[in-house]
Amino acid sequence: MSKNFTNYAFTESVKKAQSRYGTRKAYERMEQSGDRYRLSAREALFIQSRDSFYMASIGENGWPYVQFRGGEPGFLKVIDDITLGYTDFRGNGQYITTGNIEANRKVSLILMDYPNQQRLKIWAEASIMEADEDSALREQLENPDYNGQTERLVTLKVEAFDWNCPRHITPRYTVDEIRSLTNSHEAGPDHK
Repeated sequence: MSKNFTNYAFTESVKKAQSRYGTRKAYERMEQSGDRYRLSAREALFIQSRDSFYMASIGENGWPYVQFRGGEPGFLKVIDDITLGYTDFRGNGQYITTGNIEANRKVSLILMDYPNQQRLKIWAEASIMEADEDSALREQLENPDYNGQTERLVTLKVEAFDWNCPRHITPRYTVDEIRSLTNSHEAGPDHK
């Protein structure tokens, strides 16, 4: 089975919309472009430098739910070229994403690099285990310097990914990115 993201994203209704709006021919070529599910060094570097991502899951009622996940840069780990993982910390106790994954393992992630106007979309199958079920995996995923209580370990088997168009991504900067830009400007070649 092909792992091209178009197999997941281009349903019949999507293809009809593409035809109606004149983009179907271009996307037919994209469908033939081959598999993209093994993460290269480019994807791994991008993923491991993010301090957040958005993850959509699907409830038993068919409604999607989008959850923001954040942490120190690199909290989302690349385990191998088709597997990602992260530690899931105690939060508000709603467990919506956890329950959704237990009912339907299909998830989608969007990882953003706002300053550089880059976006990576990932389709994956998620698995959840309690934090004490796999000590080796926990050690691999945990950041001992991060102050959070690990409740679960989440692994994501990558099914497909796509780098998305940078158009309409408004550059935004974290406080640390602004500080870095300000400090590098102040310490420029003319700074003594």
